[in-house]
Amino acid sequence: MAACEEVDPESPTEPLDIACGLEDVPVGVWPPGARPEPFQYTPEHVAGPGADADPAQITFPGCSCRNGPCVPGTCSCLRHQENYDDDSCLGDLASAARCAPPVFECSALCPCSERCGNRVVQRGLQLRLQVFRTEKKGWGLRTLQPIPRGRFVCEYAGEVVGFSEAQRRIRRQTVHDSNYIIAVREHVSNGQVMETFVDPSRVGNVGRFLNHACEPNLRMIPVRVDSMVPRLALFAARDILPGEELSYDYSGRFLNLMDGDDKERRDDGTLRKPCHCGSRSCAAFLPYDGSLY
Repeated sequence: MAACEEVDPESPTEPLDIACGLEDVPVGVWPPGARPEPFQYTPEHVAGPGADADPAQITFPGCSCRNGPCVPGTCSCLRHQENYDDDSCLGDLASAARCAPPVFECSALCPCSERCGNRVVQRGLQLRLQVFRTEKKGWGLRTLQPIPRGRFVCEYAGEVVGFSEAQRRIRRQTVHDSNYIIAVREHVSNGQVMETFVDPSRVGNVGRFLNHACEPNLRMIPVRVDSMVPRLALFAARDILPGEELSYDYSGRFLNLMDGDDKERRDDGTLRKPCHCGSRSCAAFLPYDGSLY
């Protein structure tokens, strides 16, 4: 498993790197001397209890673009259109806000160059980010540099677990515990629903520090590289300025489209956690998935 030991306190000579050197870019912490709760860092998904597939296993056969660029029509990884533009930004972010189209990147078995334009998420973290202590939301994540709209920011990586394990872990939580578990449901053309459950609470990456916002500046898109286990990639939904906190909508309903399920109490009668995003369209409560309780 590509992970380091629990994050150690900041040393007096070197700043704390939350990523433990496992990312191309170190991830600092603010304020100096502070550190989040211990966890094991991994830049990619790892298999957890009940996982249907090992996310590290390579199962895609790869394309045959050995002598030319990967383009739609000839590259088997590009099913519909080019995923990214010449600046490596997600090409169709507008439609992704309504319904995320499938994104397949070239895999480890593809003969194309490592500089192929269809290799973005797999390159990992490339931006300078910082974990920081917020006023009301615990720890958060912000950018230290400008991020253009459509740019890949980071993954939400952790243990891939089965439904029963995700449900067991959530039911053991108290009202004071943070919930990191995310359930991603993808609807395919034949009516089938593909479910992926990711828990970065004990083993995860920098994405575990992202807070919810009802008007988020990030959009989560499932991206597949080597197998059908999706990487949960977060892209900039708009131009983002240095110092801005990064956030996404925990419900998956981009820009917090309300529905009849939004209510003050969960199905078990307990109060939902308040939302402190501060946006004009704030729903007042954090989203939750009732099927896991």
